[in-house]
Amino acid sequence: MNKRFAVSVIAASLVLACASIAFSQETKYPDIQDAKPMFKTLPNRMKLAPQAPAAQLVQWNGTFKDLTNRTVTYTMVGTDPTTTNLTTKTPVYIFPVKMVYGAANGNHTFDPKHVLSNGKTVIRNIVASPIFSHGANFTQGGTNLGTTQYIDAFQRGNFWSTVASHSSYHVFLAAPVILPEQTINVPPGLGSVMNNPFGSGIVGTYDINAFDAQLQTWMAAQSKITPGVLPLFITYDVFLTSGGCCIGGYHSANAAQPGGQTYAHATYVDSPGSFSQDVSALSHEIGEWVDDPFVDNNVHCNDNSILEVGDPLEGNTNYGAYPYTLNGFTYNLQSLVFLGYFGAPKTTSVHSWLAFQNDESHVCPGQ
Repeated sequence: MNKRFAVSVIAASLVLACASIAFSQETKYPDIQDAKPMFKTLPNRMKLAPQAPAAQLVQWNGTFKDLTNRTVTYTMVGTDPTTTNLTTKTPVYIFPVKMVYGAANGNHTFDPKHVLSNGKTVIRNIVASPIFSHGANFTQGGTNLGTTQYIDAFQRGNFWSTVASHSSYHVFLAAPVILPEQTINVPPGLGSVMNNPFGSGIVGTYDINAFDAQLQTWMAAQSKITPGVLPLFITYDVFLTSGGCCIGGYHSANAAQPGGQTYAHATYVDSPGSFSQDVSALSHEIGEWVDDPFVDNNVHCNDNSILEVGDPLEGNTNYGAYPYTLNGFTYNLQSLVFLGYFGAPKTTSVHSWLAFQNDESHVCPGQ
């Protein structure tokens, strides 16, 4: 998510159309060529601004002076941790998205209603995960950040210098409301079924711009979707594409703060060790939504033009993910960088670390 970009649907369509032709000539699923694990942001869609929104996201604004002596101004979800001791709980609406590929591009359906090894569907396993559940304990370097949701623990660690004494400061996601499943019938020119380049089994692909256009329609049709809630779109074993594969998720907003509509997508891949395994992509996207909800927190980094806290670690050998077992299932949560990575004072975070798992030793290039 380190660059705003304009996707060429024509170029992506040609690439995937060629892949579809190759598929029709093979008896097995083809491999994805030049696959790269990545996440994206889509630019803020100002033209889709909500009309006279009745509610807005709970948010606060902060600043810091980075190592180049320039001031960074940012907006984050929740209340100001330096001046408040409050709990924020954002309502969440999950849109399960079923992806159907016909005979010309894979003859397979990827459905979030799929039942996993623990007997839960993909969606129910996400709800039971540390993204929404408060059952996992997060003790980092001997400091107990809480038995809480993962992103709440991350944000507390991000501002530990003040919230260590603010026991009631939390940034929670409410128990999600599961909306009716939506279906996309994937045209051969926009996606196909391939071997998973990061693990076992197969995955589907689909153009990110086509996907985003469809979810805009779904959001507009739901009166429940207002700027005060987070719409969350979940696919199963599907990577999005933008001239190349493979995108595990993205987040964006329709209009700027404070009244814009934020939203996010993440895929759930059940191949062990894969990029985007179980909730790792979701942890990436929710972390970035909390710290850059409107995709406009500009920073002075050569690798990251906006304050995207997951991107610096996604290319690690473990894709930045660490295992946490909860209710008999081992989930993978991606580590996220703290503000110090972007040039803020390191002393703000727990142990003055640069990342939640202490797996980043350098500030961003350019600082």
